[in-house]
Amino acid sequence: MATPVPITVTVNGVAHEHAVEPRTLLVYYLRETLGLTGTHIGCDTTSCGTCTILLNGLAVKSCTLLAAQADGGEILTVEGLARDGNLHPIQEGFWEEHGLQCGFCTPGMMLTALQILQRNPDPSETEIRHGLDGNLCRCTGYQHIVNAVRYAARKMAAR
Repeated sequence: MATPVPITVTVNGVAHEHAVEPRTLLVYYLRETLGLTGTHIGCDTTSCGTCTILLNGLAVKSCTLLAAQADGGEILTVEGLARDGNLHPIQEGFWEEHGLQCGFCTPGMMLTALQILQRNPDPSETEIRHGLDGNLCRCTGYQHIVNAVRYAARKMAAR
């Protein structure tokens, strides 16, 4: 067993310090050490996007990133989207526009959608589809997901 590596990360606004094995993937750190199970494990090869989180504001797939690589970083998971008991506009959009069925891909889709809207507050349907390209959904056919992102864009613009 390798010598544990100390890491400090801020996850959803809360600072955490742990010693982790150097080979610990970030997705397992989030799920098993922090108990944040909204980040899903789908493929372990970055193909599906279910493990997508924001690390220092960038959408990354946590299944192929080591927890030690996130040391000093700011992480946002799906659990950190809602504030004060209110859904984030992206969460509301997925609800209102039926952007989910089984829900397995939804956390990764939501965080990817957040990055899309942070980069472009009024994306076209083509831009949304291109931005979601690395996230797979096996249930919805994507149109409802695109509608959910457009809903969130309108809601965020109205703030």
